[in-house]
Amino acid sequence: MAAVVRPAATPAAQRHLHPELETMPREQLRALQLRRLRDTVENAYANVAPVRRRMEAAGVRGGDLRSVDDVALLPFTVKTDMRDHYPFGLFARPPEQLARLHASSGTTGKPTVVGYTAQDLDQWADLMARSYYAAGARPGDVVHNAYGYGLFTGGLGAHYGAERLGAVVVPVSGGATERQITLMQDFGATVLCSTPSYALALAEAAEQQGIDLRQGKLRIGMFGAEPWSAAMRTEIEARIGLKAVDVYGLSEIMGPGVACECECRDGLHGWEDHFLFEVIDPETGKPVPEGQVGELVITTLTKQALPMIRYRTRDMTRITTEPCDCGRTHARILRITGRNDDMLIIRGVNVYPSHIEAVIVGRPQLTPHYQLVVTREGILDEVAIEIEAQPGVAADSYTALGRELIHAVKVQCGISTRVKVLEPGAVARSQGKAVRVRDLRPKVL
Repeated sequence: MAAVVRPAATPAAQRHLHPELETMPREQLRALQLRRLRDTVENAYANVAPVRRRMEAAGVRGGDLRSVDDVALLPFTVKTDMRDHYPFGLFARPPEQLARLHASSGTTGKPTVVGYTAQDLDQWADLMARSYYAAGARPGDVVHNAYGYGLFTGGLGAHYGAERLGAVVVPVSGGATERQITLMQDFGATVLCSTPSYALALAEAAEQQGIDLRQGKLRIGMFGAEPWSAAMRTEIEARIGLKAVDVYGLSEIMGPGVACECECRDGLHGWEDHFLFEVIDPETGKPVPEGQVGELVITTLTKQALPMIRYRTRDMTRITTEPCDCGRTHARILRITGRNDDMLIIRGVNVYPSHIEAVIVGRPQLTPHYQLVVTREGILDEVAIEIEAQPGVAADSYTALGRELIHAVKVQCGISTRVKVLEPGAVARSQGKAVRVRDLRPKVL
């Protein structure tokens, strides 16, 4: 197995570079996980009343865990638990002992609130710095951070991780897209942090200004916060001229930096010294064999303020513990294909939005700006695709382009759909997470 190659670290970077943890033999890594799992379970038992009641009902305590696999004895946590105990009912520390709060937008009800102690924030910065380094960023890089700041975890998570790395951070956040392009050029940005959909919005705006981002200094893109396909990666790389890297996180667990691709880009390394990963059958809740698709479940191992026990992410993926060419031994998450609560059933065929995106993106006369419109006809769901034509494409060819896409989706996804080709600029651009699905089905009361 090849060793991780690391140049001499600057003093600013020395605090977070721990190759002995990233390359730890798996037997030792599992032993470390077990110790930290027991501590996490005891922390939750002692300080989080709803978790304690569930553990008592299950008849299990931290000391009962004899191996990491015994995590399956513990009850699951789901997103509705956080809303049911809003705002601080799942916290293991009182508010006065916290250093920061983040929260979701709460557009569909009460927001999910997450809290951090000073130690939690320190570990978060370390893990995000580790993620940057794994992706190829180095001290001295200029990080253009276009993730949203505020209650969303993306902006501040990427910001403090880059500072911990020893990089120069441009905290631009979202919006003012034309100005962002100027700043990237003037400041010599080498790393771009954003959602993949906003990266494409930046590329489009630059092209409209006659600016070729491929001629700039950008070499790495740290993209996350929304599902994206391999086709989207190819599109971004072709239009911006950088290496697009997938970074994974969710606010309930920490924020960005829970897992990240290394320079090999052969799956996201989940940082197993801080998180325990499982893949389960979403219907039965039972573990699936390694390499099989299932729902990702995460247990935090070092969080103080908000220990999460077996949190069901709803993200569908596979995991492998096969060695990576980079030398890191931490398990790899093999790209998130979608969420099991986002899966569409179109006339009896199961399909994820990301499967449709893989067919859409990269078609020469169509842009990657699209929305899926889901409706219900009788008792069956239907999906229509609204997608923009490339600038300069004649409007009288829109119908033929739509027919071609209908055929491609039928062949590759097995579903029948409708396609409406729109003129350039007709699909709203997102400054954060893109709205890819418009669900117009009647609400079930």
